[in-house]
Amino acid sequence: MDALAGLLDGPRARGAFLMRSILTPPWSLRIQDEAPLTVVAMLRGDAWVIPDGREPARLRVGDVAVVTDPNPYTVADDPGTPPQVIIHPGGRCASPEGESLKQSMSLGVRTWGDSLDGPVIVLTGTYQMRGEVSRRLLAALPPLLTLPDGALDSPLVTLLAQEIVKDDPGQEAVLDRLLDLLLIAVLRVWFSRPEARAPTWYRAYGDPVVGKALRLIHNNPAHPWTVAELAAGTGVSRAALARRFTELVGEPPMAYLTGWRLALAADLLRETDATVGAVAHQAGYGSSFALSTAFKRVYGVSPQEHRTGRAPAR
Repeated sequence: MDALAGLLDGPRARGAFLMRSILTPPWSLRIQDEAPLTVVAMLRGDAWVIPDGREPARLRVGDVAVVTDPNPYTVADDPGTPPQVIIHPGGRCASPEGESLKQSMSLGVRTWGDSLDGPVIVLTGTYQMRGEVSRRLLAALPPLLTLPDGALDSPLVTLLAQEIVKDDPGQEAVLDRLLDLLLIAVLRVWFSRPEARAPTWYRAYGDPVVGKALRLIHNNPAHPWTVAELAAGTGVSRAALARRFTELVGEPPMAYLTGWRLALAADLLRETDATVGAVAHQAGYGSSFALSTAFKRVYGVSPQEHRTGRAPAR
């Protein structure tokens, strides 16, 4: 598992909300679904993404955008068009007055809008889950990033557009995986761009020494790693690894390992019914007591309190 794959393990799509919207100007959608991450692809026509309090971004056919801000924003044919539809949590669509639009604007399987012949087609995939591992990924991204047509050099948008209208057995799983692949492709391209300011852990993955140490940690977080063992695995001395790791990642190897383990434990507690002891074992702690002590020191609550939703917002 590499760094990006590990971080994406948090926001992996599970029953993601996917929709093809076909619209005729003037149109304006007010997004208030509180989703932690949304992928938007323009299949036909143009649109504007208008975050509250920030500059709008224009999307042309072939462009892809990723929104990581759970605060409300607007997608419209023009920044001046007033909202006609409000998108609530769970993808519930209503008029500004609160009237449900689910039936009146349905155009078929995962297709919604005012006319099948509309000049604008927008593909939207929304991740519903928020995890601790994914929090590291989201923190590395701007509230809104856009890639122009051709930047991806990938058929994934076309393939997702073809699959989104199918209603075959297992189709939700197919769409979830395609959405994940599209997100990975977007992030690979984004982090390679100068303006992306890729996080230290991502840049460090390309280092011949620190990259090896990160792979060892990510591939087997439950192993009782020491700096000496990591150094042996990378072919350098303990002092050299500690110095270079801290320089490139921003924290010492053991501090990074602890943060990674606790993030994995936090996600496992929320997304599985495994016992705290089992989670502790998977995350590299010798006992539930050891995990609880470390977890409470970092998160301020016990693992059980985190599981039941009593953890403070982070």
